[in-house]
Amino acid sequence: MTRILFTGYAPVHFICFRPLFDALSRSPDTEVLVSGGTKDTDAEGNRRYDTNAMYAQFDLPPEAVVDYADLAELDVDVLVSACTKAIKPRSYAETVQIFHGMSFRNRAIREQNGNYDNYLMLGPYMLRTFERRGVLRAADPRAARIGFPKTDRLLDGTLDRASIQRRLGFTGERPVVMFAPTGAHGNAMEVHGEELVRYFTEAQEYDLLIKPHDHAKAGIDWFDRLAHLETDHTRLLREFDSIPALFASDVLISDASSIANEFLLLDRPLVFLDVPALLESAAGEDDRLDLETWGRKGGVVASDVPSAHRAVSDALADPAAGSATRQAITRDLFFNPGTATQAAVGWFRDEARLIA
Repeated sequence: MTRILFTGYAPVHFICFRPLFDALSRSPDTEVLVSGGTKDTDAEGNRRYDTNAMYAQFDLPPEAVVDYADLAELDVDVLVSACTKAIKPRSYAETVQIFHGMSFRNRAIREQNGNYDNYLMLGPYMLRTFERRGVLRAADPRAARIGFPKTDRLLDGTLDRASIQRRLGFTGERPVVMFAPTGAHGNAMEVHGEELVRYFTEAQEYDLLIKPHDHAKAGIDWFDRLAHLETDHTRLLREFDSIPALFASDVLISDASSIANEFLLLDRPLVFLDVPALLESAAGEDDRLDLETWGRKGGVVASDVPSAHRAVSDALADPAAGSATRQAITRDLFFNPGTATQAAVGWFRDEARLIA
């Protein structure tokens, strides 16, 4: 029996692992466990992890969830992480990094993320950038060309737009515009959020779906702050899994979030709200910010909310505009689009031989 443990500290981390959890759990010789938990800091500055708060929403078998307090007594064969610094059990033989997304800020590509035994690379661009920055050497055997299992459902035919829109409370009579910013300081929610929600709501042209970042740096409860602005056509996305909502959307408005790259797999219009302070801060840290290779070339950059509204209107009038660029970007960003879970399970079994 091979024992695999996944740990993380934000719901999106597990959402990235969920397709593998389901697939690997079907192997009779494999036990798949999860642990970690949503993190906070107590009054004394000690970090705490709430395992139940992290996993209760996912309806997992109780025996698969290991409380963080019990990790110090747990031994596993494989430790899987989607964040840079893995939350560790007592012992493990192999580590696997699966990542929780990729934006043009390239937050995962840093020296601190260079100590895993295996990396399930999202695409050619990520692999090249790890090598360019010297985190991995050229042709490093630790790098597997897998893709991003989280996004498979965007392309594999398992989602139905009409039913998702109904579940979200929309009738399908209006185009759906999704607003999903990143969580770094200076993001589009902080700079433009309330203005954008009011502007699009008052225009009465679209169904607006708002997805606040699930662990934004500023610690603002955007669900509480924006709740009074909800209407029949303006709704907050309270599901941590954004993939169905992306699939139901006609246009995405973002800023510097990895969700923008995921949406490009659908080859639908994308609008970037400009966030100069955030980009300036990222550029000042090191050379990871990359606006030259692909950056925001997959969409239209809007300087303010009225410009974003016009960009959405233009995009819906000609949704095929920019399609060639969007497709070129996704070919470079993602291995095995739509079948990454299958590729990952094959890697676990046939290449890494981590499962029978």
